[in-house]
Amino acid sequence: MSSSLATVAYIGATILFVLSLGGLSNQTTALRGNLYGMVGMTLAVLATVFGPQVTAAGLPWIIGAMVIGGGIGLYAARTVQMTQMPELVALMHSMVGLAAMLVGFATFIDPTASAGFEGAAKTIHELEIYIGIFIGAVTFAGSVIAFGKLSGRVSGSPVLLPGRHWLNLAGLLVVIYFGGVFMQAHDVQAGMLPVIVMTIVALLFGVHMVMAIGGADMPVVVSMLNSYSGWAAAATGFMLSNDLLIVVGALVGSSGAILSYIMCNAMNRSFISVIAGGFGTTSTPKPAAGGAAQPAGEVTPVTALETADLLRDAKSVIIVPGYGMAVAQAQHTVFEITKFLREKGVNVRFGIHPVAGRMPGHMNVLLAEAKVPYDIVFEMDELNEDFPDTDVTMVIGANDIVNPSAQDDPSSPIAGMPVLEVWKAKTSIVMKRSMASGYAGVDNPLFYKDNNRMLFGDAKKMLDEVLTALKA
Repeated sequence: MSSSLATVAYIGATILFVLSLGGLSNQTTALRGNLYGMVGMTLAVLATVFGPQVTAAGLPWIIGAMVIGGGIGLYAARTVQMTQMPELVALMHSMVGLAAMLVGFATFIDPTASAGFEGAAKTIHELEIYIGIFIGAVTFAGSVIAFGKLSGRVSGSPVLLPGRHWLNLAGLLVVIYFGGVFMQAHDVQAGMLPVIVMTIVALLFGVHMVMAIGGADMPVVVSMLNSYSGWAAAATGFMLSNDLLIVVGALVGSSGAILSYIMCNAMNRSFISVIAGGFGTTSTPKPAAGGAAQPAGEVTPVTALETADLLRDAKSVIIVPGYGMAVAQAQHTVFEITKFLREKGVNVRFGIHPVAGRMPGHMNVLLAEAKVPYDIVFEMDELNEDFPDTDVTMVIGANDIVNPSAQDDPSSPIAGMPVLEVWKAKTSIVMKRSMASGYAGVDNPLFYKDNNRMLFGDAKKMLDEVLTALKA
């Protein structure tokens, strides 16, 4: 493939990626957006593999790597459960960071990669390598820790070291100092030590940054790491002089940054406060059984049969899904209940909080998998005013996103966080395995309100019983 033809293919791929992002902005066009992205990526890979920069000798190695990587990706796509999608996304982000690191080291070591760079161009090229390795290392280490937290291998509680901000500042100063040493190195041997020191500091910074972030902020962390992976890809593009990688990396980086900003607004938190960490500890004192520390009121349990009666008599129902629904894999039963109620003339809608689940759009993906119609799935802001006119709200495995403390208790760790006001409905039903607090470790007064009912047990099992009772 000639250089001009490869450039045209890159331009076409870039347009398809932009269309893909546009399609993914809406549920009804998301499938088309994914298709655009797949076609664009296929075009980009083919243009790169058969482009002028790949020699015949290197082609078998590239094809072999693609077969191995494609096989691993296909296996993951077929075996990973929907509940594991957040940690899979974090793991994919780590791969982008690792790739940026390896490309940076390879570009620095390979003398042919720097051939033709002189003067200012050489300085800029070396700076690209240094920054690219730094961004890649931070992304890789941070994503690995995020994977551990999301999969339960690492505690969701923030690890707040004494003087952690001073440690971060010291690390940054070390990176800047060795950056100057690296830029003044006259050969690979002289530049290897500063770049290795910088890489170690960057890896430690990535670990420290995400370890300090509490579990309740993990959706923002996933979005943030998505942005980092985009900038890592852009840095890789600069190192390889690949325009497509630069453009695509910038698209992913900027869109991830915008999404992180939206997520922070949804939690009434600033991006800096998320990076500073501390929200989502599990150290919140738990009320002793029967003790005075419990929120006022008594819990009113309800059976599956009673839940079915409430739903059958309702004219308007709003369902609020959370991570518990994902864990129980109850989304298909939820759809069957929704389908049954709608056939009986009940107005059923879904309310989605921006940070429900463990990653942006987690609940939307689960509902789409279960074939829930897009037109009955609404964002929090679209439904909050409708709760007073709703007969029944069902909260399935959600906790923090329906916590009245966000509005009523200024001392609460989640004070000011926008929440779904499910307690304003005539009757609210919360489905939980136990009375345990949510991911943020904050007690929920909703459970003790007079119009609330608690349906305890595994969400899938209890919903199956509700569905059976409805059809009886």
